[in-house]
Amino acid sequence: MEVMNTARNKILVDEKGFLARAEEWNEDVAHILAEREGIKELTEEKMEIVRFMRNYYAKFHAFPILNYVCKNIHQPRECVSGAFDNPMTAWKIAGLPDPSTISFVKIDGEHYHMEECC
Repeated sequence: MEVMNTARNKILVDEKGFLARAEEWNEDVAHILAEREGIKELTEEKMEIVRFMRNYYAKFHAFPILNYVCKNIHQPRECVSGAFDNPMTAWKIAGLPDPSTISFVKIDGEHYHMEECC
């Protein structure tokens, strides 16, 4: 586990970069996680994606279909892929648990395909 300092407290992330205790998440933590993932600026458009993923997970305990995210936050169809190098990055920034049975594969250099394993 890695310890990261925030203005308010210390947070723990696992070896893959997922927040160890989801209840510690807030938007300040999101900015720290984004920086850890190499995202210099967590814009409002990116935060809308992150917030939607958190809310979706709270309701369904699942990873949302990417186009569904964009449709519901009224952003362009490929908003997640455009905003983040990998959709899993948005998931990490949202402070959600490691969905170890899901991976994303870039299919054409720009778009992702979600695959389940195990």
